[in-house]
Amino acid sequence: MPSKFWWIFLNSFVGLFNFAFAGDPFVYYDWTISYITASPLGVKQQVIAIDGQFPGPILEATTNWNVVVNVKNDLDEPVLLTWNGIQHRRNSWQDGVLGTNCPIPAGWNWTYEFQVKDQIGSFFYFPSTNFQRAAGGYGGITINNRDVIAVPFGAPDGDITLVIGDWFIKSHKDLRKDIEKGVDLGSPDGILFNGLGPYRYDSSIVPDGIAYQVINVEPGKTYRFRVHNVGTSTSLNFRIQNHNLLLVETEGSYTVQQNYSNMDIHVGQSYSFLVTMDQPASNDYYIVASPRFVNSTKASGVAILHYSNSQAPASGPLPDLPNESDPSFSMTQARSIRMNVSAGAARPNPQGSFKYGEITVTDVFLLLNKPPEIIDGKRRTTLNGISFFVPSTPLKLAQQYNVLGIYKLDFPNRPMNRPSIIDTSVINGTFKGFIEIILQNNDSTVQSYHLDGYAFFVVGMDYGVWTENSRNVYNKWDGVARSTTQVFPGAWTAILVYLDNAGLWNLRAQNLDSWYLGQEVYLSVVNPEVTEKTELSLPENTIFCGVLSSLQKQEIESGSLSLSTLVSSFWVQSRPNVVQPLQSYVTNGVLKDNLIFSFIYLFIFKIECRDQAQRVKFSSAPSIPTLVTRIFIALIITFVGISVR
Repeated sequence: MPSKFWWIFLNSFVGLFNFAFAGDPFVYYDWTISYITASPLGVKQQVIAIDGQFPGPILEATTNWNVVVNVKNDLDEPVLLTWNGIQHRRNSWQDGVLGTNCPIPAGWNWTYEFQVKDQIGSFFYFPSTNFQRAAGGYGGITINNRDVIAVPFGAPDGDITLVIGDWFIKSHKDLRKDIEKGVDLGSPDGILFNGLGPYRYDSSIVPDGIAYQVINVEPGKTYRFRVHNVGTSTSLNFRIQNHNLLLVETEGSYTVQQNYSNMDIHVGQSYSFLVTMDQPASNDYYIVASPRFVNSTKASGVAILHYSNSQAPASGPLPDLPNESDPSFSMTQARSIRMNVSAGAARPNPQGSFKYGEITVTDVFLLLNKPPEIIDGKRRTTLNGISFFVPSTPLKLAQQYNVLGIYKLDFPNRPMNRPSIIDTSVINGTFKGFIEIILQNNDSTVQSYHLDGYAFFVVGMDYGVWTENSRNVYNKWDGVARSTTQVFPGAWTAILVYLDNAGLWNLRAQNLDSWYLGQEVYLSVVNPEVTEKTELSLPENTIFCGVLSSLQKQEIESGSLSLSTLVSSFWVQSRPNVVQPLQSYVTNGVLKDNLIFSFIYLFIFKIECRDQAQRVKFSSAPSIPTLVTRIFIALIITFVGISVR
């Protein structure tokens, strides 16, 4: 039986958590990833759901909150979730890509723990392995401002998330087999809104019986629409019939507020618009997402905007799409998106206070992509003539354990005059360096690229081949900071990145076909002074694989959690009985009785439940009387625990 000193230690440990939690709050989610049957385009098929929802639930937090997501993998293959646009400051261990994490095996659960440090805005999560995003498993992420930080627009009357994307009736497994065999994806079978097919705006195109999304609104109100293109490979033009889209934010940056009648949203991008319900309620209105830059006879994605006093359904033709024969329209629109330099975001200081245009560039990388080609008998895509090979041992683990031969820090700054190769070549970044990356697209389709761990400044884009003189047209003042940018065919896009976030970070094509065939690279940013101030240590619940498989702890597979992560295991449902059964997280009968009562006390105080999200919020600023009360109760619990022993 444990000694009294053990119980005193445990209760003291719990007491410390009381004070720790008085800082940045925690938010908890418990998710099961599984297959369900759905018919988004009228044909039954297997999709990937989270807690039975397709798309998955919205993950909501506030700047600086700590996010804990327990993931149970009920698929028939390994899975990882990545958090598109979340920077994971000092913590690339939580990034959820194969270069940093071993995938979660089928039947296992794993807990992500990260802080949304100094971030606000609209993002999304998705499965990063095995082409699974083509089957679902995605959902929105909303990071709210702290109350003490002013938002550069009035509080909207509602917040609406729209997850849009192209959709294929083929399973993700069949799609990836086709890609490997050299069969192009082709045009999608349809476009989905929040997992639902199109409204039957044209009976000759849209079959009867397809469920569609309806957005209910009140006349005269203003709503914030967060729109994410989570699709496989198709750029989409988003518009709402007869309504202006006031752009206010993209991927964590407040923008110069401009009205648009439509917006091209490329794969992996997120935007926030304010939309005022200022039209007559004589009928409903179309919300449309149409494929761009592809020849498709299939239906656009169509949802319905329904005023509460609407008199009739939407009817007639869809609002016009921009002229497809004018390739400059989309680029001109993209250039018009600029950062609001006078507004604060996660911090009170203005976004423009980081004067990126005055910083000396320390490294330049020109990354050239090409159409798929055959390398060593396999169809592959490349950056600078290198098709990335994903080793069975994650690069980050190899770096941690000094395992040689897994990767090489030799990625070239410019395209090499040599045949293309398959290799695990990594960019050697300099901690707190300031790098310029030029993305040159020699493919025939729009490609979008994403960098984990950072927001970069989009400073220029144009058609043709980038040259040194192209810097003359760079925007060195209010280029928007974001994490995903488009590169048009036969064109280039230039970005600037300040490498202040130590870790190993994935730079990838967001188009799934390009990414799956090797169009990615990792950026290693190491602080020569090893300290947790710049990079957190290896998580206790790390899954090991590849050459490090022998280090795997059995308790990870069985689902047991260590004491240090026990706090992460108290999940809540959107019901009054907020504390879920605790006994399933008590290992081998050791952590019982007194400790459970202590944790119950710890987790019951100042809990707020919200029916729309599975989450717990803890007060971040307890009063002095509250602190005294907590200490008094903790002391009583401690002495009771000692006496019963």
